[in-house]
Amino acid sequence: MTWAIGQVLKGGDYVIEQILGQGGFGITYKALQVNLNRPVVIKTPNEFLHHDPDYGKYIERFITEGQTLAHLSQDPHPHIVGVIELFQESNIHCLVMEFVPGENLFQVVKHRGALPETEIVRCIRQIGEALVVIHQAGLVHRDAHPGNIMLRSNGKAVLIDFGIAKQIIPTTQSSTDKAAHERFAPYEQRYKGSRDPRVDIYCLAATLYYGITGQNPTNSLARKLDNETLIPPQQIIPCISDRLNEAILIGMALEAKDRPSSMQLWLEMLSYKPQIPISKVKISSFEPKVLNAEVEVPKADIPPPVNEVHRQAFPRPRLKSRRQAIAKKLIKTIPWVSLISLLLLYAWIGYQSIQNTSFLFWVLSWVLALALTVAGFGALALPSIWSLALALVWIVVLVGAIAGGGFEFLAWGLTLAWALVSAEAKLKKFFSKLHAFLILIGTSSAGLVLGWMLYKLFNIVS
Repeated sequence: MTWAIGQVLKGGDYVIEQILGQGGFGITYKALQVNLNRPVVIKTPNEFLHHDPDYGKYIERFITEGQTLAHLSQDPHPHIVGVIELFQESNIHCLVMEFVPGENLFQVVKHRGALPETEIVRCIRQIGEALVVIHQAGLVHRDAHPGNIMLRSNGKAVLIDFGIAKQIIPTTQSSTDKAAHERFAPYEQRYKGSRDPRVDIYCLAATLYYGITGQNPTNSLARKLDNETLIPPQQIIPCISDRLNEAILIGMALEAKDRPSSMQLWLEMLSYKPQIPISKVKISSFEPKVLNAEVEVPKADIPPPVNEVHRQAFPRPRLKSRRQAIAKKLIKTIPWVSLISLLLLYAWIGYQSIQNTSFLFWVLSWVLALALTVAGFGALALPSIWSLALALVWIVVLVGAIAGGGFEFLAWGLTLAWALVSAEAKLKKFFSKLHAFLILIGTSSAGLVLGWMLYKLFNIVS
């Protein structure tokens, strides 16, 4: 029996307001707790389970796990939905839980797209810490997908819908899709109804995949039965750190034995501070922001305004030091050795070409040099050996034509190939493809012009 809106439960303590969800295993309602005038969630097993021969065992499990969750709520965890009570209405057992306002992770990603690494990792770590507590209590959530992760207005993540009713598996149910979300559950849960804690590791890693890429991961059954591949998240969002990419892939290992043996071990893979790309740091807008408008600071704690004369006399050292730190980090990220080598090599090409040939051939050399940069830049998408081979073809054509043959040009060509590939590989780690390409084009062009100027200077002096 499905309760109608306005249905009164437990002698007037609760009033049904709406149905939040209904499936083959249970029904979830939003209700009003009358005495405290607050919304709550009530979960019940589905009516059709009464006809199952093992109904008594299902209800016993429902009550046992409900009591365990209620025990956990005696020492509330900030990232686990609170359980208020367990009661029986006629022949229906009811579990009353806290109602968590806000949006779930599905809704957040739908509105905003892929989330920043720092934000989604913090959210997943909070849910992972909640699952550690749940596993220590002898429970497995088995449904930690984005729809069951709520984000409060203060940014805290809360794990809801423990799927107790979903863990009641009737004997008449199909052997596949046992209490599992199609995109986020491992195949052993979907096929065998596994209750191993590593089920939660896979589901949470898949949720992290969704949050960081904005795309659903490959279906686990399709990976197992049809040999479909799981696209590494770093191929979708290249700026994802190597450690995060590895943690997601290990957590989503197809076989349970290949995943970490506990949630705590997997969370240790996320124990790092994601780097913020330098290009996203806005130095000019370094101003404090109010994180919570509802917090009022007493007037006595507010310092008096600073006189403008004093403000000018004492500059802000924190901002200056921050700029210096960012500038120092930027200097370290630029491959100076490779770029300077590239500049000098192109200067040699420019000098030799205008010395041994006409101005027209010098222009042709410049065009070929730019083509070399374009070819090497595009070839970086290929394995490194092919990138180097393609770059060498252009170098042999260009340098060989200028030097007129011999082994000398091979040494120059190999050096130029090293400088080009090395500079491109390092630049693309810290800059966008367009910026890296422009830096290389500018360095190449500047080198050729430098060679032309040196040739003219030597002629004037001589």
